[in-house]
Amino acid sequence: MLYAGGVEWGNMCQLGRALSGRIGSRVATRLREESGAELFEAALVIPLLLMLLLGIITFGRAYNVYQTITRAAREGARELVMTNCATCGNTAYTAGQVRTDFVEPAMSASNIDPANISNYTTKYVPLDPNDPTPYICGLQIAFQYPYTFSLPFTSLNLSTINLSVKVQMRLENQPSNCQSLAGTDY
Repeated sequence: MLYAGGVEWGNMCQLGRALSGRIGSRVATRLREESGAELFEAALVIPLLLMLLLGIITFGRAYNVYQTITRAAREGARELVMTNCATCGNTAYTAGQVRTDFVEPAMSASNIDPANISNYTTKYVPLDPNDPTPYICGLQIAFQYPYTFSLPFTSLNLSTINLSVKVQMRLENQPSNCQSLAGTDY
């Protein structure tokens, strides 16, 4: 072996080969053990998180639509039961006027199409049918509104459910024949 400056050249050449062999085997071992594990885990978890997020958004929108149609029905019922001033020339609203003047605008204000309303009814109802005394009369507005779920990759995707709403309010001026009016249309 040749010596130059106290270093043996032959051992240094072997040292380089030994180091490259060790580093190469460590890299190869590390690649074999963990290659793509993070990618595989992300491929499993990201779709589940995305489904959870889309589900929260979809059911939140369904709840928003339900609250909007309930508020619209409440607005209509409130206008139906309000007293009118006969000496002032005011007349009570009809059921059709309440739908077009109060229920449908309340729905349109929240970007919900009022043309999709189905089974719209307005009728007299007893507020406590078990009361033996003459009935306390009220009016009820009831209707249904279709809501289409859009939750991809599930059985709920594009399925339509009918959200039903029923609102009752006590009449301000109780009619004398409320018991006979119960169940009839307004």
